[in-house]
Amino acid sequence: MAGSDEARMLLKMAGKDLRALENMLDADLFEDEIFGFHAQQAVEKSLKAWLAELGKEYPLTHNIRLLLTVLNTEGANTGDHSSLIELNVYAVQFRYEILPGDEPGLDRESLLREIRGLFNTVRKIVEP
Repeated sequence: MAGSDEARMLLKMAGKDLRALENMLDADLFEDEIFGFHAQQAVEKSLKAWLAELGKEYPLTHNIRLLLTVLNTEGANTGDHSSLIELNVYAVQFRYEILPGDEPGLDRESLLREIRGLFNTVRKIVEP
């Protein structure tokens, strides 16, 4: 698949996760593990779309820190999305485990804003 085609496909999939998040703001209906998983997926797919658009092979990883590092190495201005690295635990660990009861809940509104900002940044690159 050509870089731009793959980038558009990944971004479309990230958009589906983003739409899911927009409908999961009620913590009484959707547990943090579910919200966090889709949040992590939206970020991961957006970052991979960015790399694909640059014509770079992205690592087969769920690690947001690694994806941001690779983008920065390629000269991309990823801004300050380092707080999204905290979503890494939702890709694997809390996909199969329950969050400890003493953990503070996710700030869904804030996360959604930041993820939407990242998604829109990548969309401007992929679909100018």
